[in-house]
Amino acid sequence: MDRRNFLKAAVAGGGALLGGGGIAGPSLIVPDRQRPQVASSIQIGDVGADKAIIWARADRTARMLVEWDVSERFADPRKLRGPWATEATDFTTRIDLSGLPAGEQLFVRVRYEDAASPRALSESLLGRFRTAPRQPRDLRFVWSGDTAGQGFGINPDWGGMRIYETMRRQQPDFFVHCGDTIYADGPMAAEMTVEEGKIWRNLITPEVSKVAETLDEYRGRYRYNLLDDNVRRFAAEVPQIWQWDDHEVVNNWSGSKNLADDARYLEKSIGVLQARATRAFMEYAPLRHYGDRDSERVYRRLPQGPLLDVFVVDMRSYRDPNGANLQAEGEPGGSFMGREQLQWLLEGLKSSRAVWKAVMADMPLALLVGDGKNADGGPRWEAMANGDPGQPRGRELELAWLLREIKRQGIRNVVWFTADVHYTAAHHYHPERAAFADFNPFWEFVSGPINAGTFGPNALDMTFGPRVVYQKAPPAQNVSPLAGLQFFGQVDIDARTREMVVRLKDAAGGILFVQALRPD
Repeated sequence: MDRRNFLKAAVAGGGALLGGGGIAGPSLIVPDRQRPQVASSIQIGDVGADKAIIWARADRTARMLVEWDVSERFADPRKLRGPWATEATDFTTRIDLSGLPAGEQLFVRVRYEDAASPRALSESLLGRFRTAPRQPRDLRFVWSGDTAGQGFGINPDWGGMRIYETMRRQQPDFFVHCGDTIYADGPMAAEMTVEEGKIWRNLITPEVSKVAETLDEYRGRYRYNLLDDNVRRFAAEVPQIWQWDDHEVVNNWSGSKNLADDARYLEKSIGVLQARATRAFMEYAPLRHYGDRDSERVYRRLPQGPLLDVFVVDMRSYRDPNGANLQAEGEPGGSFMGREQLQWLLEGLKSSRAVWKAVMADMPLALLVGDGKNADGGPRWEAMANGDPGQPRGRELELAWLLREIKRQGIRNVVWFTADVHYTAAHHYHPERAAFADFNPFWEFVSGPINAGTFGPNALDMTFGPRVVYQKAPPAQNVSPLAGLQFFGQVDIDARTREMVVRLKDAAGGILFVQALRPD
């Protein structure tokens, strides 16, 4: 079966591939309406050399059944009984496959066994992925962020979220979603008039027609994205690494967020909204849960073989309230990533034996991202930068500490990747241009959005000496996807030369900028 036919079978359900047997034996011949239905695409996440998360969702109480094989014909499948899909998790299920062969193309299929009628089985859902290698081989990954924002959802007239299909065609080993996986605070309308009087039409569900407040409304945002055919095809073939940012809860949320004057919200408590949003994210993200001690932890390290380690950071969960961001060393209120996460990141970078260390951040390091005004009329800041080009203050002190320690401990080949600001850019940081100079030069690459309004460009804070090497932003703010200004980045690492090549691309796959990096 070639690649195209495999994908056709995956999208169609793939029941013909199963034959009459399978994990639970022959299924009953019953009408489709009486059989469990797979209510979404399969998702594959956090793939390593010998493990992978397999995620899917049923439409009722049913047992998840998983098979995997090195053969696309499933000649000798390994069979596992997964967990129950129940109302408690919105019928989402996941299983953490282990003992997988490294560096292999693997095939997986999922179906569900009805709880009330165990011989009534759903059709199969097919997926494919490649495990990380233990020996050097060429690697490719893509990254972006910001899905279905500013009211731009699934537009059937436009072909849906088309950039997901563009990314799939690059045949990456994995994809990193750098946050804003949903826009819980962005209601969608059936039609919107956009630039040049064009009409954008949305597929609408009840959950996307208002801001998310209830647990089911947050869940409904994830269910909505999985209605898109491009997203479903992509998720069945490209392993994903998710992180989160603000729109999974509400725009620019922190301890200082106040919804008292936002008439769209009946629930005014950020803590209550965060609790519900976190639950929905953890149910729908195809990530490996850390454990009972830190069950909501998003930051993690994902080795991808001798050429690459991926470090996913969380710049949202451990921050102090947004404010002026001008605290001096030792003053409270300047936490952004938090001391524990910073120490984890430093120790991980130090212990890494991979040639390249990719730090996937949910926000850029030096771009100014505002969050309105403080009570005194001064600016309130959402990201790390504070608009003061002098010595580090506030949240910048965390980055200064980290960069200083990276230099002091001789850690090489650290590259930063991010999204968030809804345009694409390449930034080079150098101590010769910086107020704080105790660090080694490094690169940061920005990309996005995937299917949202396009904004920018943002101004730079010069504390760490950034320079814009390339950027592409719209001529006006909040340009629709119809303008073609949707972006993703692609990274290729050559096994022979160990060179990393970063390409910034548009929604059609056009190359906008290329930067080759040689390992130090």
